[in-house]
Amino acid sequence: MRNHILKCHPQYFHAVKDGSKNFEFRNNDRGFKVDDVVILREYDPITSLFSGDEIFIKITYILDDFIGMKQGWCVFSFKRIDNLSLDD
Repeated sequence: MRNHILKCHPQYFHAVKDGSKNFEFRNNDRGFKVDDVVILREYDPITSLFSGDEIFIKITYILDDFIGMKQGWCVFSFKRIDNLSLDD
């Protein structure tokens, strides 16, 4: 299990926060794996600032080899983690 820190634009961050979004479409340049922990940090691309708000998620499924999907990209589903020890 690895930990990843990712920027997340406000509209997507809030959709994860309210539970309506449970997937990410990302360039898989980090080698995401099931059970990896991702820390999403809210980032405003207009101001180039982080809000300080973050959400911890755990990857539950990865789709990375699908007809029509550009090589090197993936979609992963996740579940939120409320209590997290990064040493787990």
